[in-house]
Amino acid sequence: MKEPFVIINADDYYGKEAFVKLHDFLVSGEDLGREFTMGMGGFILKNTLSDNGTVTRGVSVVDENGLLSQVHETTGIEMGEDGQIKCDSEEVQEWISPEDKVSMNMWAGNPKFLDFLAEDFKDFLANVEEGDLKSEYLLPNIVDKLLKEERANVKVLETQDRWFGVTYKEDKETVQDAFRELIADGVYAEMLWE
Repeated sequence: MKEPFVIINADDYYGKEAFVKLHDFLVSGEDLGREFTMGMGGFILKNTLSDNGTVTRGVSVVDENGLLSQVHETTGIEMGEDGQIKCDSEEVQEWISPEDKVSMNMWAGNPKFLDFLAEDFKDFLANVEEGDLKSEYLLPNIVDKLLKEERANVKVLETQDRWFGVTYKEDKETVQDAFRELIADGVYAEMLWE
């Protein structure tokens, strides 16, 4: 029997709360009534920004039931000097706000979705033009496609956790300081493997 999964990026720190919420979602066995029932760590956009440049996020639209209705993979996101979010997408720019939920590629669900990805990825590779080294197989885009096809329901599990990541070399010191603070606050032991 295949076990449920959690997908994360290897270069991001997500925080404890998001993992607990995804765990609880998987343990509940909740069925959201579509081919693919999934959970998404719903981070608050303002908690996921870098002070050193723009970021890419899956900017999400969440319905009144806490389900994902759209996810827009959006580049060039940053906080403007006026406290407003700026981004590269004209469509998303019309409504994006610091409080919006975003995907940080933290997904949970049934192994059936992984089987789907294995087949869909083959199609993606077959359509990449020779010499194209920049094409990306982006999970938010795949999930959004399944939402539009009414094949998936995704519960957005809001977390107040702050994201840390090294998107820019200048982020390294900020991330090191953040981990020192987590250790000082007792969130993590200084030596995790002792």
